[in-house]
Amino acid sequence: MKVTDLTHVIYSDMPVFPGTEQPILEKVKTLENEGYREAKISMYSHTGTHIDAPAHMLSQGPCLDDLAVEHYIGKAAILDFSTGGMELIDLASLKPYEEKIKKVEFLIIKTGWSKYWGDKKYFEDFPSLNEEAAKWLSEFNLKGIGVDTASIDAIKSTTFAVHKILLQKNILIIENLTNLDSLGKEHFVLSVLPLKNKNADGSPVRAVSIEHL
Repeated sequence: MKVTDLTHVIYSDMPVFPGTEQPILEKVKTLENEGYREAKISMYSHTGTHIDAPAHMLSQGPCLDDLAVEHYIGKAAILDFSTGGMELIDLASLKPYEEKIKKVEFLIIKTGWSKYWGDKKYFEDFPSLNEEAAKWLSEFNLKGIGVDTASIDAIKSTTFAVHKILLQKNILIIENLTNLDSLGKEHFVLSVLPLKNKNADGSPVRAVSIEHL
């Protein structure tokens, strides 16, 4: 069994989506003073590698804590678009993989954009899905779709149409994945377990793949 970490590290001066604040990790208890270590953590619910709940964009959408725990684990496949220099991943790009998508619960779209993590380019004109592709994907029995970019919508989007199309079907959106080059197989088990916060619109996750050798 091979387990691969697909998660960015959370730290105080890490990259965050424009308009949000970086996390604060404050040491409040120390070995010297209290005899143990403890930290106070303050951060946005969509920090780093995270998942979006339907409630993130939809007024009547369920929160993460409304969904069963099995919604966060399942069979996954990765589609590699990292060599095509694509700005939009459209329906024509996805159609050849229809039979593969039918057989999985999670779809990971690899664009190669995670190589820009820590550079301002990471938040500029990254590849994204268009609405037609999102509508087509929403007809599959998927639990979630993950990307190695800051958003599944284009950075200039103000309507977040792709988010809403997918979230209306309770398809979770996993953003800021990394280390996808380390996956050895096209199919694997994906785990994206969130914190169990009440009324959670999103949560950082420890995304991992499990490949059976």
